[in-house]
Amino acid sequence: MVAAKRIYLLTGMPGTGKTTIIREALSRSEKSAGGFYTEEIRVKGARKGFQIVTLDGETAILAHIQIHSPYRVSKYGVDLSNLERVAVPAIERAIKNHDIVVIDEIGKMELFSSTFREAVMEAMESGKLVLGTVMLKSDPWADKIKRHPAVELILVDRTNQQQVLR
Repeated sequence: MVAAKRIYLLTGMPGTGKTTIIREALSRSEKSAGGFYTEEIRVKGARKGFQIVTLDGETAILAHIQIHSPYRVSKYGVDLSNLERVAVPAIERAIKNHDIVVIDEIGKMELFSSTFREAVMEAMESGKLVLGTVMLKSDPWADKIKRHPAVELILVDRTNQQQVLR
């Protein structure tokens, strides 16, 4: 028996529109959604970091060039406490209270947190529809998620955004 696909994970290079596709898909849906997405923090056009934005409006800095942390991705220090204080509860609330669980994104910064990884697994095992993004680059844990039988992995590039939305 083939597992029904109910977990849709977008992957692709940065800047290809994965978050835009998720936000557009949610705006077209009549189902309730909870969870979070990640957006860039820019100052005068220069990227300075990333923030978590929950679908119910809470925000917190995930990573920033001015954060001094043992958890680093490139020039950004990662604030795991904000991830675990804001993103993880947003996933948990979505599992309990909504039709769609949004996890944007499952990436290198987020994977530093075992609490976050547990919340992702809980969402995937919840039976709910999950819509998210996952890092393109190979990572043992992310690769396991990509191979999950209920996952439909969708590669997004600059040329196929509209087809993905259909």
